[in-house]
Amino acid sequence: MATAAATPTVGEKVVADADELPKAIVKRLVKDKLSQLSQDGGEIQVQKDSLLAFSESSRIFIHYLSATANDICKEAKRQTISAEDVFKALEEIEFPEFVASLRTSLEEFKRKNAKRKSDSSKSKEAKKGKTEETPKENGEAQENGDEDGNAAVAADSE
Repeated sequence: MATAAATPTVGEKVVADADELPKAIVKRLVKDKLSQLSQDGGEIQVQKDSLLAFSESSRIFIHYLSATANDICKEAKRQTISAEDVFKALEEIEFPEFVASLRTSLEEFKRKNAKRKSDSSKSKEAKKGKTEETPKENGEAQENGDEDGNAAVAADSE
């Protein structure tokens, strides 16, 4: 009895690709961190297999952290995972050293995002102010156009 080869189908390949982390970003992060840790500060070369190992271990860590945060969320009878759920999950899976730096990064992100939103809303208000002036000017132009149009019709009728 012959068995079929264990080759993934097209649908399985798409799902597998969706679970992978972006290779270029993983490579950049690994190289940046290794160059920070290196004594000579020279260019660090990383083998393809090593990058694959970093990527796969990161993916597994993210899934494990997500599942733990999801469990914490469900225990609280909620359906949406919050940042606090992730922080609690990090402590639960014994990575409490990440919590402080992640809290700092989150606060910085929120601050930058709030500034960007306020700048965007100011920009929208300025555009809205210009838009409110424009119809008045357009209305005046239309009135002038009507008068000119009537004058042209009157001139044609003579």
